[in-house]
Amino acid sequence: MTDVTDGVLHTLFHSDQGGHEQVVLCQDRATGLKAVIAIHSTALGPALGGTRFYPYASEEAAVADALNLSRGMSYKNAMAGLDHGGGKAVIIGDPERIKSEELLLAYGRFVASLGGRYVTACDVGTYVADMDIVARECRWTTGRSPENGGAGDSSVLTAYGVFQGMRASAQHEWGDPTLRGRKVGVAGVGKVGHYLVEHLLEDGAEVVVTDVREESVRRVTDKYPQVTVAPDTDALIRTEGLDIYAPCALGGALNDETVPVLTARIVCGAANNQLAHPGVEKDLADRRILYAPDYVVNAGGVIQVADELHGFDFDRCKAKASKIFDTTLAIFARAKDDGIPPAAAADRIAEQRMSEARRR
Repeated sequence: MTDVTDGVLHTLFHSDQGGHEQVVLCQDRATGLKAVIAIHSTALGPALGGTRFYPYASEEAAVADALNLSRGMSYKNAMAGLDHGGGKAVIIGDPERIKSEELLLAYGRFVASLGGRYVTACDVGTYVADMDIVARECRWTTGRSPENGGAGDSSVLTAYGVFQGMRASAQHEWGDPTLRGRKVGVAGVGKVGHYLVEHLLEDGAEVVVTDVREESVRRVTDKYPQVTVAPDTDALIRTEGLDIYAPCALGGALNDETVPVLTARIVCGAANNQLAHPGVEKDLADRRILYAPDYVVNAGGVIQVADELHGFDFDRCKAKASKIFDTTLAIFARAKDDGIPPAAAADRIAEQRMSEARRR
């Protein structure tokens, strides 16, 4: 076990970003595993959220990320209409260097020790094959391969849900739910982003992409030579004539440096925790930039893995993910009625559902 700093304890027990039910620090010296499992809420049911494998700069940064991500999962699951609370796990380290079968099995044992309060799945740095290994030690594992009774890659429906949120945003902003003729910038074309590009092109959009990994960009441009490439995210968000910006990499994409220079009229992407800090949502609203709340539009993946617990049916999941279109429109309407940014409106709706569940 590692020490938790005063800063993290303050976040956990005293700040608006806290309110978590349980945080577990896990260590297995034999395999090099260091992990954090954060359960924000089980008001709606067992906490559900992915496992992120990432080389954090410090243990404190890892704990802070787990707290933020798990809180976001509570809101995401509530807005998706799922009977699940929010949880998230992070494994500290470079997955390219330290990931091993033994480490994943050790991690699975830690998840299993929570007795079903937390159900895990894939996230950044973890894949279907990893969940197959974790599941050998933990039955509360989703995102497994079809060969092992799972639903497979949840990125497919995550991208589909973001596309539905983008269509709803276009409907709200321009009165038409099509992306035809619109210029869309996608930052991050990895597990989710490259599927999103496919949906956009099929709908007739003009697509500009960027990614820190050259191989990810090349995979897209080899398949779709009509896609153009921006050298980096800073250039992408300044692209002339950009209609929609889709952050699909790590969080914090919307901050004090990026919001003032955004050329897009809509922000709608797959990344979690896009708002770098409270107040950014108001900055977007002041610039008349429509923000589709990230945890609403990227819920397709969690809809898929939640369904896996009940016998996976892709068509049933896709139908549920299609409702992200209606949910996004409802949030925009609530925001207008209440005179608040869409992010605040989504929070109110999610908090109401969780509060009503606690009273039952």
